[in-house]
Amino acid sequence: MDVEFLAPGMKDLFESNPPLDHVAGGISFAEGPVWDKRKQCLMFSEIIGSRIHRWTPGVGLETVMEATGHANGMTFDRDARLLVAGWSRRTVWRIEKDGSTTTLASHYQNKKLNTPNDIVVRSDGTIYFTDSDGGLFIPAMDGEDIQKYLEFSGVYRISADGRTCEPVITDMSFPNGIAFSPDESLLYVTDTWQKNIKVFDVKPDGSVTNGRVFYELYGHEPGHADGVKVDRAGNVYATGQAGIHVIDPQGRLLGRLRIPGETTNLAWGGDNWRTLYITTFHSVFRTRVQVQGIETW
Repeated sequence: MDVEFLAPGMKDLFESNPPLDHVAGGISFAEGPVWDKRKQCLMFSEIIGSRIHRWTPGVGLETVMEATGHANGMTFDRDARLLVAGWSRRTVWRIEKDGSTTTLASHYQNKKLNTPNDIVVRSDGTIYFTDSDGGLFIPAMDGEDIQKYLEFSGVYRISADGRTCEPVITDMSFPNGIAFSPDESLLYVTDTWQKNIKVFDVKPDGSVTNGRVFYELYGHEPGHADGVKVDRAGNVYATGQAGIHVIDPQGRLLGRLRIPGETTNLAWGGDNWRTLYITTFHSVFRTRVQVQGIETW
C-alpha cells in the first residue's frame, strides 16, 4: 500500500510497505464495517444494494439481510446485538439474537428523524448516533418519505435503558462519522459539508460541550469526511482525500493511506485489533497497523 509518511509519528503506526488486501468487491456503496469478535468476521452494509453482508476469513462473503432500508453505519452493543443506523428507514434499530428487529429511535419531539448515519456505543451502554439528512436527497439511497421535519441535523444519545433519545449536538451541517477517545472523555464527529472533524468534551452525565474543530481535511484528491475511528493511543483515523487520514491526538496530520476508490468508513478487527478494514464505494480492503484499535463490544 502507498503510505504517505508526513510526520515522524506515522512510522510508529505503519511499516514502510504495509499490505493492502482486497477482501470483497462488486458492492454498491459499502459502509458500516464492524468486527464481530465472537464469530471472527466482518459485518458491513451495502447502502444502495440495501443489504447487510458478513465476510469471514476462509469462508468469503455472505448476505445476511436484504431490504434493509439502505442501512448505513453499524456497531455492536454490549449484549452482542447488531445496532444499525437505518438511513433511509429513518430509524435506529437493532437485530435481536432470534433475527427479529427492534426500533430504538424514530422520532424527536414527535417529528421523524432525518436519516441516521453512523453509530457508536459508550461503555455504559449509551448509544450515540449521527443524524444527517443525506438520505433525503442522495439518489438511490432515498426512501418513501423524503420530507425533512426537523430543522437541524444532529447527534443524538439513546439512554442505556432505551427510554430516552435526546440530541446532544445541534449545530453541525452534516454530522457523519462518530467515535470516542480511549477514555471516552472526547467525542469526535466528522462534518462532511465543512470538510473537517470536530471534537467535543464528554461530561460524566454523557452530555457534550466545548465543540471545536479538531482537524481540517487536507488534499485535492477525491474523498470526503465520512467514517472515523480511534486507536488505543488516541490517534484518529478518518476518511478523506486519497483514502485514510491519520491524525495524532493534538490534531496534527501524521500521514495518509492511499486507498483505491473513494473511502467511506473503517473498522478495527482481527485477533489483536491491529487489522484495519476499510470500505469504499465498491470494495472492502484490509491492512495492518502496529498499534491496537479500540475494540468493539
